[in-house]
This record gives sequence, C-alpha cells and structure tokens, in this order.
Amino acid sequence: MGKIIFSHSGEEAEVPDGEGIHEACEEAGVPFACTEGVCGTCVVEVIEGMENLSPPTQEEKDFLGDQTKERLACQCKMKGGCVKLLF
Repeated sequence: MGKIIFSHSGEEAEVPDGEGIHEACEEAGVPFACTEGVCGTCVVEVIEGMENLSPPTQEEKDFLGDQTKERLACQCKMKGGCVKLLF
C-alpha cells in the first residue's frame, strides 16, 4: 500500500500497489477531463517519490516530453512507498 501526500493541503491518501492514483487525486481536487492521457488537465508535479510511481506511459511522453517532475495523474500507478504531489 502506497501513500500520496498532497503538498498544497497536507491531505494524505492510501493507494494499493498497482492501482491508478487518479481516484485519490480527483478526491483531493486535481481536475480531470479525458482520463486517457491526451488533454493534460491532470498534470501534477512530483515533489518526492517519483520512483514509487509506474514508468511514464507513451501518452505521458507524447504530452509532457522529457519532463522529469511532471506526470499525468490519470496515467500513474502506485508502486508502493510515498509520493508527494503538487497540482
């Protein structure tokens, strides 16, 4: 079980390993539109714990390029540990 910390509010959410983080992010206020990785509405900045998220999908690479801090919340899956996000 992994944990997401939303730095703007201090709110925390647990996400099972292997599950997408989109539901926890949506509950914390991250806006979503397409949920398919093409619109970019759900861009979040990973402040800490990038290694605890799944590798970037092709959709993320296409939209974000070679970003090292930003991810699309609709595409990320939890690998465990702790992730600190800013949106």
